[in-house]
Amino acid sequence: MRIIIAGAGDVGTHLAKQLSRENMEISLMDESIDRLRDLDTNYDLLTKVGSPTSLRDLKDIGVKDVDLFIAVTPYETVNMTSCLIANNLGAKKTLARIDNYEYLLPENKQFFESLGLNHLIYPEVLAASEIAGSLKTSWMRNHLTLCNGALELCSVKVRMNAEIVHQKFYSGFFDHGRYRVVAIKRGTQTIIPNGSDEILPNDLVYFICTKKNMEFVREQAGKRDFEVRNIFFFGGSRIAQKAAQILPDDLNIKILEKDRDKCLALSDKLSNALIINADGSDMDTLREEGIEDADAFIAVTDSSEANIFSCMAAQRFGVGKTIAEVENIDYIAMAERLDIGTVINKKTIAASYIYRMTLEASVLNVRNLTSADAELVEFQAPEGSKITKHKIRELDLPRDVNIGGIVRSGVGILVNGETQIMPGDTVVVFCMASAIRKLEKFFK
Repeated sequence: MRIIIAGAGDVGTHLAKQLSRENMEISLMDESIDRLRDLDTNYDLLTKVGSPTSLRDLKDIGVKDVDLFIAVTPYETVNMTSCLIANNLGAKKTLARIDNYEYLLPENKQFFESLGLNHLIYPEVLAASEIAGSLKTSWMRNHLTLCNGALELCSVKVRMNAEIVHQKFYSGFFDHGRYRVVAIKRGTQTIIPNGSDEILPNDLVYFICTKKNMEFVREQAGKRDFEVRNIFFFGGSRIAQKAAQILPDDLNIKILEKDRDKCLALSDKLSNALIINADGSDMDTLREEGIEDADAFIAVTDSSEANIFSCMAAQRFGVGKTIAEVENIDYIAMAERLDIGTVINKKTIAASYIYRMTLEASVLNVRNLTSADAELVEFQAPEGSKITKHKIRELDLPRDVNIGGIVRSGVGILVNGETQIMPGDTVVVFCMASAIRKLEKFFK
C-alpha cells in the first residue's frame, strides 16, 4: 500500500513512524527541512521537502495512483486544498485534518465526497470525546463503549484493597464469566496474562465486560464511585471548548484561562460554562475558585508539564478525578507513575483513527489505548475465515493478542478457550500495535 503524508508535525510524524514499521511504502512531505531531518535515515520511509498545495511537488512525490493521501498540516485550508489536488491527480483516497466542526456533520459528508475529500478528522474533537467518556465513570482510568454498547472496556488502577489482587489466573477465581481481564499494565510493561500471572497492587488492569457487570468490576477492583458534578478545566483550548459543548448542561463547569482574549471568545461560544481569566496552575487561584469542591480537574493547556503538575496539585486538594493532556509521548509513562487519573494524547488518538483506513475491510474500528501503548480492535469475522475454523484455544494466536469478547446478533458475549467464533461475529481484540497486521490473516 502506498501512502503519502503531508505535514511532518506531531500527528504526521507519529503516523509515519507507526506505518513505516509495516510493509508499506510511506512518503512524508513538509515545507520545513528541519522537521524531516533524519527521519528517512532512522525509519523506513521517504521524505520530501515541498508544498502539499504545489502541483509540481505533488507530482514529484508520486501522488498519481497513491492509495491514500493524508494531509495533517496545522492549516485546514492547506489540508483541504492539497486533498482536492491530490484527488484530481489520481489519489484513490484522501483524508484532511480540519478545525471546523460543521464539516463533520453527517449531512455534509456526501458534499465533501463529491469534491474528492473522502475522510475528515478533527483531533481535538476526538480528544474531547475521550474526556467526556472518561467523566461518565469516575472510578475508571479509561472507559470505552464498544460495538454500540454491546461490550465495555474498563481500565482501573487497583490498590491493595482490591479483591483481585494476588489472585492467579489458573486459580479459578476469574472463572465467573462476568468479566475478562485482557491486559495488565505494570510500570512500563504491558502484560497479556496467562494462567501463572497474577494482579499486583498499583497495576492498571483492563477488563472487558457487559454493561450490566460494570458494577461487579468496580466492586472487585475495590473502587469507590462518585458523581462528577463540578468540573474545572485548566486551559481554554479547543479541546476544552469541544468537551464543554459535549458535556451535559446540568454540570457546573469552570474554565480557567489566563489569556483574556481567549476568555472573551469562549464566553461567546459557551453558555454552560463559567470562564475565568486566571492561571489554573496558581494554588491561591485554585483555592479561591473552590477547587476543594471540584469532582474533576482537566488540564488541557499546550504544556504537558503544566498539565501533569497541575493535576498533581488538584489531587492534593482532594479532587477525585484528574485528566491531563500529555502531547509529549516521553512524558506519558511519567504521568502514569505520578498517578495522574487519565492521560490523553490527541496525536495518538488521531493516528489510531487514520491507521484504521490502512487495514483490511474486516477491521471495523481501532481504538488507541495511550496508557498501555496498545490497541483495541473490532474485527468482522467473514465466512470461511481462519478465525471461524477452530475454537479459540486451537487458533495459535500471536502471544501479544487477547480476544476479549464477541458480539453476535447485537449481544455481547465474553469468550474463553472453548469459544467458537462464527461468521458474522464482531470480535473484540486487545493487542499490541505491532500485532494488528499478524491478526489480519485470521480474518481473511
